[in-house]
Amino acid sequence: LVTLGATGATTSAQATDKTVVKLSYIVDHPAIEATKDGILAVLAEAGYVADDTMDLEVQSAQGSMPTQVQINNKFVGDKPDLIIAISTPSAQTAMAATSDIPIVFAAVTDPLSAGLVDSYEAPGRNLTGSSDKTPIDKHLALIQRIVPDAKNIGVIYNGGEANSVAQVEVVKAEAGKAGLTVIEATAAQTSGVLDAARSLVGKVDAIYIPTDSTVVSAVEAVVRVGKDADIPVIAADTSSVERGAIAALGFDYTDIGAAAGEHAVAILKGADPATLPVRFVDKLELFVNPGSAAGMGVELPEDVLSEAATVVK
Repeated sequence: LVTLGATGATTSAQATDKTVVKLSYIVDHPAIEATKDGILAVLAEAGYVADDTMDLEVQSAQGSMPTQVQINNKFVGDKPDLIIAISTPSAQTAMAATSDIPIVFAAVTDPLSAGLVDSYEAPGRNLTGSSDKTPIDKHLALIQRIVPDAKNIGVIYNGGEANSVAQVEVVKAEAGKAGLTVIEATAAQTSGVLDAARSLVGKVDAIYIPTDSTVVSAVEAVVRVGKDADIPVIAADTSSVERGAIAALGFDYTDIGAAAGEHAVAILKGADPATLPVRFVDKLELFVNPGSAAGMGVELPEDVLSEAATVVK
């Protein structure tokens, strides 16, 4: 286990006057870090402050599902007041580990398809949280604006991740409506992302990176292939644009975290997660990277540039 942060040696809610919260995520990347920041900011505003009134432990599974299982089993053994799980694998393993301790998930694309909730309105179990379900139809429309002659779109994802599989099914359905063909490439681990991207060379006119933690954590590898082969790379996650993707229409993940944080506060004050509806964030922002676009053989249209909330230099 890799401990990124802890607030003291106490590991049991029964052994401390502080509120005990355990937080984990499957892999490190900027969107997950922003989600965590949003959660902790809302908790702090409500009086749950790490190193003060809250005993907080943060763990990363470093992309390993067995490690994520181990983390959540340890968390359950510590009997905290609340478990927070960022990403679908983290939430699924937390749910498998306990049906008693309240769980708040964050940045889970489709909690229903992932089996985490009975419905968005009434989760029905010991967990609820926030979703980063993305408007894939708008993403494909953005790709067509940037690469108007595109016919074949490559999608890289982790085929073992339930939400990623669900996302790709939506991508294929929306692509059919837009007259596009989807070519898939899978990577079970971060180390496989480069080979997955290379497998698309010569087959696609653009590459789309969904909100898949495995792929997003290695987005630089996809960008490298895009630049080497003149294939534009468009992402669902705006932080990927700062790392080399040419454009993304997505959320500020601090907002995703804040939405989950509000549920965390409610549960710590006595609310039942089974009755708290899953939270969705509506606000979208367009990020663009003209330098990366030039490196991948395209020029961003002026109307796309004018709409951008952030232009990465």
